[in-house]
Amino acid sequence: MSSLLSDKFNSNKLSISQIPGTPSAETLNGLDQLLLILPEKIPAPLWNKIPQGAKFKTLLKRRRAGSVPSQSGRINNKRQTAVHIGQANTGSDIFDDLTLARKLVAAALTEKPVIVGVWVLGFDDDRQQRIAECTVAAAMAAAFTMPTFKKDTPKPPIKGIRLIGMDERVDLRRIEAEASGNNLARWLTSLPPNKLDGYEYVKVLRDLAREQGWQFKKYGLAELAKMGAGAFLAVAQGNEDDSASMVRLRYRPDGKRESPALSLVGKGIIFDTGGTNLKPFNSMLDMHIDMGGSAVAVGSLLAMTELEFPHAVDCWLAITENRTGPMAYKSQDVITAANGKTIQTVHTDAEGRMALADALHFACKDKPQLVIDYATLTGACMVAVTTRYSGVFTNRPDLHPVLKKCGRDSGERVWPFPIGKEFLSELSSDTADIKQCSPNGGGDHILAATFLNEFVDSKVPWVHIDLSACNRKGGLAHIPTNITGFGVRYTMNLLLDQDVLASQALGGSD
Repeated sequence: MSSLLSDKFNSNKLSISQIPGTPSAETLNGLDQLLLILPEKIPAPLWNKIPQGAKFKTLLKRRRAGSVPSQSGRINNKRQTAVHIGQANTGSDIFDDLTLARKLVAAALTEKPVIVGVWVLGFDDDRQQRIAECTVAAAMAAAFTMPTFKKDTPKPPIKGIRLIGMDERVDLRRIEAEASGNNLARWLTSLPPNKLDGYEYVKVLRDLAREQGWQFKKYGLAELAKMGAGAFLAVAQGNEDDSASMVRLRYRPDGKRESPALSLVGKGIIFDTGGTNLKPFNSMLDMHIDMGGSAVAVGSLLAMTELEFPHAVDCWLAITENRTGPMAYKSQDVITAANGKTIQTVHTDAEGRMALADALHFACKDKPQLVIDYATLTGACMVAVTTRYSGVFTNRPDLHPVLKKCGRDSGERVWPFPIGKEFLSELSSDTADIKQCSPNGGGDHILAATFLNEFVDSKVPWVHIDLSACNRKGGLAHIPTNITGFGVRYTMNLLLDQDVLASQALGGSD
């Protein structure tokens, strides 16, 4: 396996154990830290179930409103186990539960614990399980060590989680699979661009495919030229080498060479200078994360694989840099995309939609039941919804309520925007079939999705996620790092909970 993954990514494994029933003194003695999660209004009898409950009840009276933890103290046992109390509202949604969990785990990490316990007490069974799952998810995210190239590699902050006090054992397979996918997405997105260049990215993907049993196919520049992928190649032509490529991964649960029911498409711009229309310093500084969409696509595929998703899935990744230089594409070039449409280029920093256009066309050729693409595509989407949400678009408007519900239920929240023929007037060109973008810039997230829709087969249902929540200072929901890996939990909810592949909303196009 690639050295970028073998020694570091795969070593970030957190031990999780469960001890159902009322925890004993011995169980509590085995914990360095205990996250004790209680209702906002705590019934008096509940304190009798908590060791030294009277002490913690008194401590809680001195809490500051809205503070997390509500209070902290210690159990007077051999280990002097630290206790951090969190309180969850009865009507809080899953985003709030995940956020509470992230803050509680952060409090526990201040003392570099080895074993952290999670005890959820005072809720009905369903609510108890949901809070416990959220807290385990937050612990798994916090325990994961992000890429570092310092001389001394930091040790994982937590080695083990013990879920205690539940009436029955909780099935955590999905939580663990989603964590694996999210951790992979965050890991890849965080890697420096000279470590994860186009060649190394392909190597990592090939090794992952071998490990996970995926079929792997790389399409190099010469083959892409034969396939007519002019939109992607326009972006890639600024590279000084042949590192650009498209990669197709295939997951087949039964081993058959069947057509995919689902195709994932990811924008994999390894580094984005803006091209000929060069970005300013502040805008270019973190452009190694412009491949975050492809990382989320791969992370989602990994989660599906671990959960033995029953449908065939393809994953198309458009991998290149967007460079400036004598061979880089420029404004007013006319490009022919793989579907035969010509594109009048306007702004070379709108390269993501160019790379995705051909990838979406190739993904649609197999007529999947659904295509989902992920891309850090537009600044306009961040302006519209901030970095707390991501934007979502579809050629099946009946899916809008499902897509919003999926965001609420997963804790990775989205807001739907329209696309349609009415917006094409702003992309009208005198020299080509369509303009790449509008020089005026207003509503660019909507125009970008409208542009992409021209390269999607109208008979194929399609969802486009503009990942404005890919990067948020201080983290988001249960994720403690700025790079959030947003999209893996969302995808799993869309496929497993909303069962969108069976949805009637995948019917006619807009």
